[in-house]
Amino acid sequence: MTIRAFSIDGDGTHSQDVPAFAAAIKEAAADLVLVPGNSRVRRSMAAAALRAGAAVDTGIVDVAVEGDMATVRRWVYRQRILAAFSRVARPWVVVTDPALFDEICAKLGVKPETPKLDLAADTHSWMNGRQSAVAGGESTIRPDAKMLFVAGAGWTKKQADGALHLGEAAAAITGFLARSGASLGSSKSLVDMPEAAEAFKFMSHMNQIGQTGSTPRHAKGLATCCHGEEPHVVGWRFIGERRAVNLDANCGWAQGKADVLYVADAFAVMAKVNELLG
Repeated sequence: MTIRAFSIDGDGTHSQDVPAFAAAIKEAAADLVLVPGNSRVRRSMAAAALRAGAAVDTGIVDVAVEGDMATVRRWVYRQRILAAFSRVARPWVVVTDPALFDEICAKLGVKPETPKLDLAADTHSWMNGRQSAVAGGESTIRPDAKMLFVAGAGWTKKQADGALHLGEAAAAITGFLARSGASLGSSKSLVDMPEAAEAFKFMSHMNQIGQTGSTPRHAKGLATCCHGEEPHVVGWRFIGERRAVNLDANCGWAQGKADVLYVADAFAVMAKVNELLG
């Protein structure tokens, strides 16, 4: 079985990427084509595979090859069942979990290549620029970020001096996001608070992580001022390395839900981290 892997990152538009991806699939002349499932690939790869006459599957977390048979695995039924399946169609484009792309390539002994993506867009339209859809600033939801930073309701509570420090909390959170490039997540209790909506205008229910929110996939995660209750922690199931900052040594994170728990004041910790990051 012939296997090729393409490492695709950076920015691109659907009209530009579809013909370029399709050309790369055809040129590869491989039975199995592996690509990482970042936001750029997920936006255009399905259409490109259709144009190239290839089968495509996304969200793959494991690939096994035996002879001419390839078997892939992915989560189904809200990540409760790990399904394994194969296809006879060739070529087969396998879009992996972005955090597992390098691991899967190493397992199969395939070195990722960078495809040529400089084809002209198959369109009569031209793009003169790009503007963020987020009113008032940059999006805080970054699917391709290596780290997830989660803010909990503790940021809105009275501190040791008996006063609220919402402005300081907002500055600490946005400062860390700007310096680290992390993606912002939130507990449900925080985004439901009226005072949080007023002070943290960079955050909305779209940032919510957990049972009634999203289940992001990042290599690392840091939770601050969050108790680590089960409805929230289920949204962390695909986070590789988990760390938390909380003043309560008996919080949910201490019950085996985090790799490292720092029993400390998140305000002081994040101020020091931001200082070190410059």
